[in-house]
Formats: sequence, structure tokens, C-alpha cells
Amino acid sequence: LARLGKRVLCIDMDIGLRNLDISLGLSDRALMDFSDVAEGRCPLARAAVTHPDLPNLSLLTAPMSLSPDVTATRIRALLRTARDRYDYIMIDSPAGLGPGFRALVVATNDASSLRDAQRTVEELYRIRQVHLVMNRIQPRLLRQLRTTIDDAMDAAGLPLIGVIPEDRRVILAANLGRPLILEGRQGAANACLNIAKRL
Repeated sequence: LARLGKRVLCIDMDIGLRNLDISLGLSDRALMDFSDVAEGRCPLARAAVTHPDLPNLSLLTAPMSLSPDVTATRIRALLRTARDRYDYIMIDSPAGLGPGFRALVVATNDASSLRDAQRTVEELYRIRQVHLVMNRIQPRLLRQLRTTIDDAMDAAGLPLIGVIPEDRRVILAANLGRPLILEGRQGAANACLNIAKRL
């Protein structure tokens, strides 16, 4: 989305298990987290870190632990502020955020991942727009398993928004701390770009 010229804020709300800062290569820059903003210790404009190679992409990281003072009301206020500054807000969090969100459930084609996707769909019942992203797809493996993407969609009970092929560049980019889209426009990067266009 950022590559398409949209202003994007990624908020890592996976408290204690945050990792978007590592994947984006921003761990040394992300000094403040969303609790600092929610509790009023720092404005969003200062806490959100802009990516040096993608100026439309910003990150607001998660704290290692959450203070009881970070309430749902304060998170809603943070999101209202973010909506005024950004075109898209991508939240990495546990399921069950409530109404007003669009959710992307990412699953692989293995049975345990599809079962997890079904459980996630149950948790997201209040969200009107929920779509499936099939990740790490290998056509040869699908043929060996005698299954299809349609079977995965039926198992998850969701409409498909995109298919991301297995691509070693994903692991390389994540470990180098570079957004995948900077690694070219083929394979998984191209699939992610197509999903962004559909969004």
C-alpha cells in the first residue's frame, strides 16, 4: 500500500511478542510504543517511526507488557488520531477487535492452519469484512495433496483476497529487516502488491 502511494501506519499490538519492528528493520528506531501514545506520554506523530526506504510507511510498535491504564477508550482515541493522518492502518493483533475493522486472515494450506483460520473467523464475527489470504502456496504440493485453493476457502469459510506463493525472498527480507516490496516485483512481493490493490 505504501508503494502505491498510500500513507500506511502499521501498529504492532501483539504485546510481548512484537516483531514487526524487526521485520521492517526499525528496531533501533522504534523507541516509543502505542502505550506511550495511548497514555499521552508522546504524540502519535513522534512515536510512529517512518521507514527510511518507504516514506509512506510508518510503524507504531507494541510494548513488552501492557499497563492497566491502556483502556479500550484510549486505544479508540489513538485510532481516531491515526485515521486523520493515514490512509490505511494495519493492525497486527489477536482476533476480536470489534466492529469497524476489515480483517485479513492469513493461512497456509495445511490442516492445522486452516483449523486456526476457522477459529479466528469465529472470533471475528462482529467484523463485516473478513477475507482470506492464502500464504506460502506451492502448486506442486497442492496437486500432491489433491486439494485446491477453493477447498481452503471452503474450510476457512471466507472469500479469498489473495494467494501468496512460497518464496525464499520473504525469509531473506524479514531477516535483513527490509520490507518485501523493496526486494522486487515478483513472486510473493507481487502477490502482496496485488492484495494491496484489491484493498
